[in-house]
Formats: sequence, C-alpha cells, structure tokens
Amino acid sequence: MYAKCGELDRAKQAFDRMCKRNVVTWSSMIGAYAVLGDAVNALDLLHEMKSQRVESNGVTFVGLLYACSHAGLVEEGRKIFASMVNDYDITPKREHYGCMVDLYGKANLLKESLEVIEQMPMAPNVVIWGSLMAACRIYNETELGEFAAKRVLELDPYHDGAHIFLSNVYAKERKWESVGDIRKLMQNKGVVKQQGCSRIELDEEIHEFLTVDKNHAHVDEIYEKLDAVVNELEREVGTVFRVVKTEKRILHSYNQESSVCEDCHNFMKLASKVYGIQILVRDRTRFHRYEDGMCSCKDYW
Repeated sequence: MYAKCGELDRAKQAFDRMCKRNVVTWSSMIGAYAVLGDAVNALDLLHEMKSQRVESNGVTFVGLLYACSHAGLVEEGRKIFASMVNDYDITPKREHYGCMVDLYGKANLLKESLEVIEQMPMAPNVVIWGSLMAACRIYNETELGEFAAKRVLELDPYHDGAHIFLSNVYAKERKWESVGDIRKLMQNKGVVKQQGCSRIELDEEIHEFLTVDKNHAHVDEIYEKLDAVVNELEREVGTVFRVVKTEKRILHSYNQESSVCEDCHNFMKLASKVYGIQILVRDRTRFHRYEDGMCSCKDYW
C-alpha cells in the first residue's frame, strides 16, 4: 500500500519491521524501488534475498527488469534476464519480454527492442507494441513507429494513442490525405483523444483537474499563482493549487494518467527549488520525486 502511494520510506520501515518475510514481501519491496527507478537498491535486495535463501520468482524479476528500464541500465537488465533463465530456471513470460522491449526502447535501442518482439515465443500484446510505439515517438523513428502503431490498432481498433500517433506522423511527412483518413476513421469509430487529467490529495480530499480546467472552486487563486510562476503552463494547475492552499513543506503527492512531458518535468523541478517543497508525481508508469530542483529519475524516463 505504501509503495503504491509513493511512500517509499514508510514501505521500507514496514518491510524492516517484519519478523518473517516471504517471496511476496521481498518482491513487493523490490517493486517499490522499481517504480522510483532505484535499480541499485532493488538489486541489493535481490542479493540480500538470495543470502537469506528466499527463492525468487517471476514477479521478483519483473520488478528488477522494470527498475533497470527506468534507470537506463541496459547491460544490467540483460544480465538479469539471462540470470533469470540460466541461474533461476524461470521461464520468461510476456511481461518479462515486455520489460526488455521497454528497456531497449527507452535507451534508443529500437532495433533490439523489435528483435525481442520478433523472437518472443508468444504473441506480443497491445502493451508491448505500445511501448515500442512510445519509444519511436520519443526518438522520432517514424517508420518503425508507424509499423508499431498499426500493430496496436490490429489488436485494439479503438486505441486513441495509436490513432493520434499516426496522424502526427503523417502530418510531419505532409501526407495530408492520410491525416484526413485517420481523422475520419476516428470520427467513424467514435474515437476521441483522452483528455488530460490529474488528481491531487490535500487534507484527505481528492481534487481532480482536467486540461485547461476552469471549474475548480479556487480557480482564480490557482491561475493568479500560476501566471506568477510560469507563463501559460496550464497543465500544472494541480501543483499550483497545493502551493496556494498550504504552507507545509512536506512531501506532496500528485497523480496524472499520462507520462510526464518535458515541460511539466522541468516545471516540477523548478517549483520544488523555488518553494522548498517535495513533490511526488505518479504518472502512468512510475513515480517522480522532485526535491531541491532535482528529480529521482535523473531526467531519464
């Protein structure tokens, strides 16, 4: 529970106080480090787990591979995957291959990422193709990205992200007829781009903000403060609301349904420095802890 809420310190305290630990608790703690991209502590736990003769399982290695992916530790990830098979006799499942696809994709090793997909013994799912598509978007690999997006749509014809990706690819290549075809296809299917949404907890109350939100009770205060901090960065109304409504300098929690964009990431770092606060962001795949102008992800996500 603590780990899923981003309370890593409390999770570790609860783990340390346990008299008896099994593979579930060890794997949960490894997973807690993984979502913060703390591969070093995740790997240390594996060694400690082994020294106490607790047998690892497939879930343990999902956490380890996930940690390596978010920390950019490609070689370490390769070794862990090989060790899982050769040393622990664990047969990789779809989620393990998915972690490797993500590991290579985040590191701009797109050829290797595709090779994993082509060589895995089971059919890749939407998540795996979507991971490759996302990596291609980051590194502007339009040809492979288009291929991945089409595979996503074969499995999920209503996937809004794949439609938007293809539309952007065709627009960049000035294929306006293809852009029109995608938009018409979305209209016929009833596919709409998911509106950006963030949720933030303050004084045991959940506040929800949509993109360019004007309906919150404190909207005037929020946007007055927002304008003073950064020009037209309207996606960050949730964080500004907390700065407006509290003088506490404790860890702040923040939640959004998509990956953190570069502008938002830089804003969070700046806000943590200017206001002397800690900001904890939970995006679609991981946690980001901002403090004193720096992020726990070390600008790799």
